[in-house]
Amino acid sequence: MSAKLSLSREDSAMKQRKRIYYSPEQKALIWDRYKQGDSLHDIARMFDRGHSSIMPTIYQTGGYRPPERKRHSQSLSLAEREEIS
Repeated sequence: MSAKLSLSREDSAMKQRKRIYYSPEQKALIWDRYKQGDSLHDIARMFDRGHSSIMPTIYQTGGYRPPERKRHSQSLSLAEREEIS
């Protein structure tokens, strides 16, 4: 006598997690750990996520840390832009 194994779609599917948006501080930590040679799995474990949640951050720039963003010295400040509009 053999028992039939019947799994519904809900039983076999992985639970979907809420999308995470990494803060600039978290992204800096990801890049620091990546540069130190940590694996994507190790980095993701810090955030209790899968490695696939870290991959876009790293692979968007081809594995190179993007330069820190800064405004041009001659660009208008927020107050100056508000004054104009």
